[in-house]
Amino acid sequence: MPLHFVLDAPTDAAPGDDVVLTGAEAHHAAAVRRLRVGEEVTVGDGRGAWLTGTTSAVAPREVVVRVTGRTDAPPPAPRLVLVQALAKGDRDELAVQAATELGVDEIVPWQAARSVSRWDAAKAEKGRARWATIAREAAKQAHRAWLPEVASLASTAALVGRVEASVVLVLEPTADLRLAALDLDAADTRDIVLVVGPEGGIAPEELTALTDAGARLVRLGETVLRTSTAGPAALAVVSAALGRW
Repeated sequence: MPLHFVLDAPTDAAPGDDVVLTGAEAHHAAAVRRLRVGEEVTVGDGRGAWLTGTTSAVAPREVVVRVTGRTDAPPPAPRLVLVQALAKGDRDELAVQAATELGVDEIVPWQAARSVSRWDAAKAEKGRARWATIAREAAKQAHRAWLPEVASLASTAALVGRVEASVVLVLEPTADLRLAALDLDAADTRDIVLVVGPEGGIAPEELTALTDAGARLVRLGETVLRTSTAGPAALAVVSAALGRW
């Protein structure tokens, strides 16, 4: 399979045009992946454009690709959104990486009541940028035409505000309803929002606030998954139900 790279901005390039990789992407292509002139690669813009081409010039600061083909993938609908509670260590980052590989369309960091990790105002943007970098690299590895968005840090009140316009499913091990038993409609274009709590679980007052607004509590099975694996597991179930897999 050809190596895949991502441009920093949307592109209207067509067959016969040149696209140029610069910065970290060019360095990675030339110095890390050892790309050579004449090799076939794929290039995306993260917004649906999918280009095939061959390299005509390779240097650590600039890689030029002559485009030989283009397709455009439509935006996903419904979008799959992962609300991931902040977690200690790298467990939340592991969730971001796996969720991106599995097809998530938006990732929302959540400052849950029981989150051990806390992002203050200064740390919030650094954390969001870190998650965005992880998502970008995972999307490249998975050869995705659309990069997932990484939203700003959300509060529980902000999550409640999304319930009316979305299908919000809160992963809760004690729930009576199994996620796999839900009848999800692929024709319903509302976002499907999966809410994953931190290591200590979602606090009772948060569960109440979300369910009072119309969110549904669902469980994955008989076992309790880590916060790093619950979201990706739920994405797999939903993707199968929607016919994406």
